[in-house]
Amino acid sequence: HVQLVESGGGLVQAGGSLRLSCAASGRTFSGDVVGWFRQAPGKEREFVAAVSWSGGGTFYARSVEGRFTISKDNAKKTVSLQMNTLKPEDTAVYYCAADFTYYSGSNYYTQPGSWGQGTQVSVSS
Repeated sequence: HVQLVESGGGLVQAGGSLRLSCAASGRTFSGDVVGWFRQAPGKEREFVAAVSWSGGGTFYARSVEGRFTISKDNAKKTVSLQMNTLKPEDTAVYYCAADFTYYSGSNYYTQPGSWGQGTQVSVSS
């Protein structure tokens, strides 16, 4: 498995922006996607975005598409999530995830094998 550490969470007003970062270590990737999930209190953990480590293709949940941008740096083994036009409903703990497969045709994904510790994002109205 790969070790993941998130950073960049915080408190921001609605309409503002935050940038989350995820640092990976432990091994190199081999065609898997890496990405982000989030979980709000009382709600199930949901998929947010993913990027192909090898090819760079990106995938987004409909709720964040157009506002969030996922990117990667293969050399530094980092994954970032630029979050713009934040809404109160974006408030959640955001988790970096790796070692999973995303099927864009059906919006299905396998269970990630590696998780970060999570970083809190709070958006005030």
